[in-house]
Amino acid sequence: MKLPIYQVDAFADRPFTGNPAAVCPLDAWLPDETMQAIAVENNLSETAFFVANGEEFDIRWFTPKMEINLAGHPTLATAYVIFTELEPERSAVRFNTKRGDVLSVVEQGGVLTMDFPACAPAPAEGVEEITAALGARPASFLAARDGFCVFESEAEIRAIKPDMTKLMAFKYLGVIVTAPGDEVDFVSRFFAPNHGISEDPVTGSAHCELIPYWGERLGKTELVARQLSARGGEIYCSHLGERVKIGGKAVTFMRGEIEF
Repeated sequence: MKLPIYQVDAFADRPFTGNPAAVCPLDAWLPDETMQAIAVENNLSETAFFVANGEEFDIRWFTPKMEINLAGHPTLATAYVIFTELEPERSAVRFNTKRGDVLSVVEQGGVLTMDFPACAPAPAEGVEEITAALGARPASFLAARDGFCVFESEAEIRAIKPDMTKLMAFKYLGVIVTAPGDEVDFVSRFFAPNHGISEDPVTGSAHCELIPYWGERLGKTELVARQLSARGGEIYCSHLGERVKIGGKAVTFMRGEIEF
């Protein structure tokens, strides 16, 4: 069996930056164990699979360890593949997810903007444990899907060197660390060792939590963010109440074919 595959750097305007994702167009769903095996073989933070559903698409995402129910940068990468490789006449696309969300992506002027559900974090217990895991004490600790640690400066975020073994003891999908930015509205990093991702380069879905928090705190609906991983990436953000918009650029790094 042969399948097309693309590798796209999302939230990037040039190769070797942003967050790489694998994208696999399918005519019909493969067995779950096959998609998981492909994700393991790719060894990227996520591999996206999608199937046409009328004018829309159904989408699923797999990390090297498991299927997840929401992912940002591979959705951006998938839309980019549709717009540039498969249906270049299109500039908008809608994706249906297993959990019932409808995600839309629109391209304008080279920027792809995703419409995602907002997920505002709330105060949580466990600040002492997260302090031990991060090696730094946050000013406040909240949680939604992810643990959410707020610090006071960008320098603190850059300096964090977490103990991945201790982070794996937490129940959250990942742990976000964030602070006001020196040159942007806010900065962040994202760790998810339980799911095979020590540090994610740029995490679109984490901004479902980051945008409502910083939008409310700064009193702004339009924000610019930067994720401070080694590869780095810039995210254009809109706070729309129950929804957020997450924008960025993308580039194709590789086109290929899976054979099994």
